[in-house]
Amino acid sequence: MFYSSVMTAAWTPSLFGGGEPAPDPMVVPRRIVLDETSWVDLAPAWLTGADAWFDAIVAEAPWNQRRRRMYDQDVMEPRLTCGWRVPEAPDPAPAVAEALAARYGVRFDRVSANYYRHGDDSVAWHGDRVRYTHEAPIVAIVSLGASRRFGLRPVGGGPSTRLTVAGGDLLVMGGRCQHDWQHTVPKWPGAGPRVSVTFRHDDPGPRP
Repeated sequence: MFYSSVMTAAWTPSLFGGGEPAPDPMVVPRRIVLDETSWVDLAPAWLTGADAWFDAIVAEAPWNQRRRRMYDQDVMEPRLTCGWRVPEAPDPAPAVAEALAARYGVRFDRVSANYYRHGDDSVAWHGDRVRYTHEAPIVAIVSLGASRRFGLRPVGGGPSTRLTVAGGDLLVMGGRCQHDWQHTVPKWPGAGPRVSVTFRHDDPGPRP
């Protein structure tokens, strides 16, 4: 069941965000080359019906707030999180995983969701833990809700890359991106609520 979109002062649902959520096979991602072995694909409006999925997942997902160890103290993470194996994930996650597998050649079997409730919610610079087990993991993110900034920077220092992702956009990090680059969703005063739905795979996947 999908709920009608709720307007907020900071975010108004798009005219095309309703209806049954589904990947748009006509939208082709644009590749951004970060270095010789790392890349990001960006596909605006890749998911139709994104606002409907945003409303449903906000209302129905089993959200929790994790604690993190920072500077010798435990702090509450400034966002909410939850996760599933793909077969148990809420629709249209299984269909999205299938569409991503067809494009990227790996079997996505895990889904996690991060709920940024407002502009003060964020995540610091980091690389995903999948780097500890995969040489070249594919990490795919479907953005729902309000637009947010997404930053990438080289681990060893150097110019950063700043992107803006909106509801329905697909962002995919590949190659050695998780090893050699860090990413962040910084605070953005006045930003509306946003959910990122992230797909990962257990099998090693393609080489960079």
